[in-house]
Parts: sequence; structure tokens; C-alpha cells
Amino acid sequence: MKTILITGATGKVGSHFVPRLLQRENNVRLLVRRAEQAEAFHKLGAEVIVGDLSQEDRLASAVAGVQIVVHLAAFFRGTDQEQIRTTNEDGALALANASLSAGVERFVFTSTNQVYGPDQSRPAREDDPLRPAFTYPQSKVAAEQALLELYRTRGLGLRILRLSFVYGEGDTHVHDSLPIFGERQWHPAKRLHMVHHADVSQALLRAIATPGIDGQIYNVADDAPMSLAELRRLNGLPEVASDADASFKNPWEMIVDTLRIRDELGFRPIYPSYYAARDAGAL
Repeated sequence: MKTILITGATGKVGSHFVPRLLQRENNVRLLVRRAEQAEAFHKLGAEVIVGDLSQEDRLASAVAGVQIVVHLAAFFRGTDQEQIRTTNEDGALALANASLSAGVERFVFTSTNQVYGPDQSRPAREDDPLRPAFTYPQSKVAAEQALLELYRTRGLGLRILRLSFVYGEGDTHVHDSLPIFGERQWHPAKRLHMVHHADVSQALLRAIATPGIDGQIYNVADDAPMSLAELRRLNGLPEVASDADASFKNPWEMIVDTLRIRDELGFRPIYPSYYAARDAGAL
């Protein structure tokens, strides 16, 4: 039986994915930063190593005897820009090098659909040029490029998932982000491509299990991008008349093409839209 190492188990994606993984797999190991986080995961059945991506000895212990690494850990908001770059770039590279030294077979890395930037003339495809506009996606691009170089030169068993806006199952991500979209003066008709936590987990499980896809990149999203006006209404927020005066720029920003993950991994969203998740009680 293969052993799977997960980083970022306490984050938004990891905290929803780890329980699902433990329902399917017995040999799950987690790298967490604080000792007080370990007990809850022990109770779920996971092995836990306390440490972080900057500690070479802890990384060596974490990857020892592991066949699959799923790297979810990242800094997004709420920290300084340099820490975002250091954690997301240097941390990913350190983990990948440790994984290569330990003979890890598959390395799954989560990135973001924000790597494409705002200037798109259609839904973004995995081979499109990357023009990230902010520190977080810039750090993810740098990490992707470094990991792809390790795939080309040293045979890292890399699979990259570019996640759209993740939501669902009690996650307050949507409600917390709507004011930020307002600050950016998004037009009410501007759409957000989304993906439910259940479907992020589905994509991760397929990336873990599918043979012969090393070096591939996959967009992960549902079938129905949502307008800002719809999201505001569904989250009980009032319409703002002045929003309609905002310039409707970049209509394809963060909208992605999902044909590759459908055709190559058999991905089909459990919740094809935010409406479907709401109607199922899965928000």
C-alpha cells in the first residue's frame, strides 16, 4: 500500500481534502507546522510530522518511505509579500528536491487559475502564456516553472492542478471575498469561475491515481461561472446601483477551459454550478 504525504492539511483545501483521503487510504502522513495541530489528525488516523518547508531535516523525515506527495501548503493573503514568495516558491522547490532524493513517484502541486492574468480573449487553456498580476499567482508561476524544470531534468513525477475559486462545505471564501471584488470595482456582470471542495478533492484523487500524466497541467473548475450580481444575491448582499457604472473590463479573466481534465482524467463536476451546490445543501 502506498504512503501519501500531504502538506497544507490545515488550510482551506487541505482541511476538506484530508478527511476524504483518509476515508479511502490508510497510509496518510501529514506535515503540519504546530504540534497542537497533530492530535486532531492522529484521531482521524493520519501519521503526523511537525515541521515546515524551511526545515531540511523535517522534510527528509516527511518524505521517507513516501510514494506520493500532494503539496497544498501555500500563503495567499494576510502575510507580507516576501513571505508569500518564499513559502510558495522556495518551499515547493525544497519539498520537490527532498521528494526526488527519497524516490517519490508522484508529486501533485496545486496552483491557481490566476496565473493567466486578466488579458484573455477566451477561456484560458493550460498552454497559454502566463501573465499573473499579483504576488500570489506570480509566486505560483515561479514554483510551477521550477517544478517543471525538475520534471524535465530529473524526472520529478509532477502533476499540476490550477484551481479556480474554491468554495463550499462551510468555507466562507465567497462571502469574505465579495467585499474585495467590490473594492476592485468589478462590474455586476463580471463572472467568477468556481469549483466546489468536493470537486477539488475529486481532481486531486484523479491526479494521484492516473498513470502516465507526469509533466501535465490541468485547469480545475465547474461548468458554470457565476456573475458577481448572482453571488451577491445568493449571499444576501444588496445590489449596489453604482456597480453598474463600473467599466466591464477583461470578461474572460479567471475563466478557464476544462476540456483537458475532462478528456484525460475523466473529471466531471459533482456540483456543476454554485446553484447546484446550494440546492444540495453543500454550501
